[in-house]
Amino acid sequence: MIEAHALRKEFTVRVRAGRLRRHKRVVTAVDGVDLRVERGEMLGYIGPNGAGKSTTLKMLTGVLTPTAGQVRVCGLEPVARRTRLALGIGVVFGQRSQLWWDLPLRDSFDLLRHIYRVPAAAHATRLRRCRDLLDLDAFLDTPVRQLSLGQRMRGELTAALLHGPQVLFLDEPTIGLDVVSRQAVRGFLAELGRTGDTTLVLTTHDLADIERLCRRLVVIDHGRVVHDGSIAALHSRYGSRRLVVAELDVVLPEPPTLPGAPLQRVEADGHRLVYALESAGVAEVVAQLAGLATLRDISIVEPDIEDVVARLYRTPHPV
Repeated sequence: MIEAHALRKEFTVRVRAGRLRRHKRVVTAVDGVDLRVERGEMLGYIGPNGAGKSTTLKMLTGVLTPTAGQVRVCGLEPVARRTRLALGIGVVFGQRSQLWWDLPLRDSFDLLRHIYRVPAAAHATRLRRCRDLLDLDAFLDTPVRQLSLGQRMRGELTAALLHGPQVLFLDEPTIGLDVVSRQAVRGFLAELGRTGDTTLVLTTHDLADIERLCRRLVVIDHGRVVHDGSIAALHSRYGSRRLVVAELDVVLPEPPTLPGAPLQRVEADGHRLVYALESAGVAEVVAQLAGLATLRDISIVEPDIEDVVARLYRTPHPV
């Protein structure tokens, strides 16, 4: 579906040098990105502000011409075949709309059917599915300008899918949404991913979206890919560990030392011990603690992906 090799994008900016003079400076936004995404895959593409995420998406969708490298989406060169490519992709940008502001949502969908020349039967089938999964019926006849942000985003997702795209690009689809709308959008995208008909590329700062939707994660920083793999591999690579939190009935004179599970901290005046799982397993640690103290409660805390990604951003990468 998507193939990019040594993808590079440079911008020339003018920098003030005195009152009248300007110097030209070349800024590299994307620097040698290699990317391959298969049909039906759900890919999370993340990075800090200014890392090159949006620039990459714009090259993949034909908005920007790469400075160097090769890229093909749906078997087409995005810039050279941009009009034809538009029939095979859908795009949702959290801060931009493809709906008509003063028209009811239903009319926007009908206009898009004519723009993309979608057969009436196929359009009706796709719209019915989106209506069911995204609960659109309550506001189909409401002008877009009167919709809440969550309702509009559900409309944007529907509009991007009515022509049956092979690839869907999502840029911050849940930004600013309330909890209910965010759950509705995530549930819809998860269902879309389960069918395997549409390839999804998701960029977001909400890492909960990534955890719930994507098996594969690509992290870009300073225009270069610094991680390409599963979320589990990211945790392993950057030292993320599960925690065992033990609540004790009676405070021990000294916190026990457990092989393969270093003590992280002591809380609640010694009634709570927190251990990190390294080489030891959960059952092993729990058995050792139960043999040394009377346990009131015990819990396992999964690693927080936000902490892992923050640690990745702080790690120096080779130039």
